[in-house]
Amino acid sequence: MDGTLRVPGDKSISHRALLLAALATGTSRIRGLLAGDDVRSTAGVLRAMGVTVPPVGPTVTVAGVGRRGFVAPPTPLACGNSGTTARLVAGLVAAHPFAATFVGDASLSRRPMRRVARPLEAMGATVTFGGAKGEGLPMTVQGGALRSIEWRAETASAQVKSAVLLAGHAAGVPVSVTEPAPSRDHTERMLQAMGAKVSRRGATVALDPVASLRPLDLDVPADASSAAFFVALATLAGDGVLRLPGVGLNRTRTGFLDALMAMGARVAREDETVAGAEPIGTLVVQPAALQGVTVGGADIPAMIDELPLLACVAARAAGTTTIRDAGELRGKESDRIAAVVANLRAVGVSASELEDGLVVEGTDAPLVGRVVTHADHRLAMAFGVLGAATGGGIVVDDPGCVAVSYPGFWDDLARVTRR
Repeated sequence: MDGTLRVPGDKSISHRALLLAALATGTSRIRGLLAGDDVRSTAGVLRAMGVTVPPVGPTVTVAGVGRRGFVAPPTPLACGNSGTTARLVAGLVAAHPFAATFVGDASLSRRPMRRVARPLEAMGATVTFGGAKGEGLPMTVQGGALRSIEWRAETASAQVKSAVLLAGHAAGVPVSVTEPAPSRDHTERMLQAMGAKVSRRGATVALDPVASLRPLDLDVPADASSAAFFVALATLAGDGVLRLPGVGLNRTRTGFLDALMAMGARVAREDETVAGAEPIGTLVVQPAALQGVTVGGADIPAMIDELPLLACVAARAAGTTTIRDAGELRGKESDRIAAVVANLRAVGVSASELEDGLVVEGTDAPLVGRVVTHADHRLAMAFGVLGAATGGGIVVDDPGCVAVSYPGFWDDLARVTRR
């Protein structure tokens, strides 16, 4: 690994920037928006509800419609593969006097939506499902006059929390969400920066209504989850130094870095500052010998998207790595526990499933085989990194699925890797 790489804009922040810009009073300017398929889905859904959103590009200007300015969509809201789009926009629709039906691709249609329906129904919305399991897409949300809520979530979910906060702001009612552990807090930070009254106490976030939000003027940080793939690759490399500038270092997103450093990684932080209410900095990564680690409990929410990558890194760490309390992975774009274990075994790594996690035995043997991604971008990139780090004997069956979050991933991987 060699050089400097600026990874694309943060996907979670990009979604929220568009949604909150639409809710604002005035014109917002957003720079560095992620140009992935998931963010394009959010932009398309907002257009369908009457918001003028230009094509996603380096700089996007959004004229806000205010908290009550959305209109009934003439057709179902097409969310593609984006669970963030479906769940967060459900909160906005719930506060308006119309119904909207959410649809998605085959993968998203299998993902659970009941968790976001429950608090919205408790606030007064009506949610119905057309999927075979009674909790997936298509989902229809009939909005209306919402009431205040103090919601206690069974699992930590930034998407559910954000849906409740957006519903509360749009409806003009106070809301609070208490989680078993803090989840990523981009929505709260952005709302507060725009003038909302947001308070935090432990794992409880509360919002009191305000009449309007100020428009955004935002530079989106480089995506911490996208950067993680290159942190892993540079750690597993035989030589070189890699610099990743402008990466979001929000504490709710850096669990993977903490776990990797506990394994022995050499990752330094430089040029740390705060931009747009988010901490950012440059990551400087050098190769390191790794030891197996056990992760679980309250540490999981801050690394949930990176756990497939951590499992792949563990394949090259000495000893055993155990991941627990991560049952959430079974309801992602794929069953990521089953898929990661099956693919590790397919390339020659000893791995086994737990009900809520997995166990990986490190090896220095050659890794060769074909990986089945199930159209899951995180699996494709994680095994792409493992393949690049171990000599290229791993073949990813669907490399194009990375377009939902990192369209240029394979080009960037080739650019910073030398043999």
